[in-house]
Amino acid sequence: MRKIDLERNTKETQITLSLNLDGSGKSDHKIELPFFSHMLEQVSKHGDFDINLSATGDLEVDAHHTVEDVGICLGDAFNKALGEKKGIKRFGSAYAPLDEALSRVVVDFSGRPGLSWNVEFTKDTINDFDLQLLREFFQGFTNKALATIHIDNLKGINAHHQAETIFKAFALALKQACAFDEAKSDQIPSTKGSL
Repeated sequence: MRKIDLERNTKETQITLSLNLDGSGKSDHKIELPFFSHMLEQVSKHGDFDINLSATGDLEVDAHHTVEDVGICLGDAFNKALGEKKGIKRFGSAYAPLDEALSRVVVDFSGRPGLSWNVEFTKDTINDFDLQLLREFFQGFTNKALATIHIDNLKGINAHHQAETIFKAFALALKQACAFDEAKSDQIPSTKGSL
């Protein structure tokens, strides 16, 4: 089983995270950001990852540190749980719709962090949640997962739908990229021989 438990404690946030890449989509989030928690549930459910997360932070300042640090922790967890990356598919891509909205996410566990973000939300906030922070989550994830990730919202009128399609497509692309190929279990998926 590809599992990892992590903690990250700074002056701004305190986070504990448990990740099982070979789970069944169970999630348990203790975080005082309901919309963000709803988005993280999409990753568990549609990626079939078990994610237990507890995050507290300086929300009296704003949610930036908490959202970014959750991305950092989750990316770090994926990188560590994948280990040497022997036998993984490495690449994943997915489209996900929700009513009028459609997003595409492409993931490569290349060892080279890079985020391409092509998203224009139709409004700035959902409840009190600043949608700009979602890019910070994905940047934190990308940097620590050592992955190249392209995120494109292709259509959308409702900002909630736009965000949810991004997280669903992200989950599906991660699931593909993390998938284990038994026939290549001793091979690193790179012509270089390392990632």
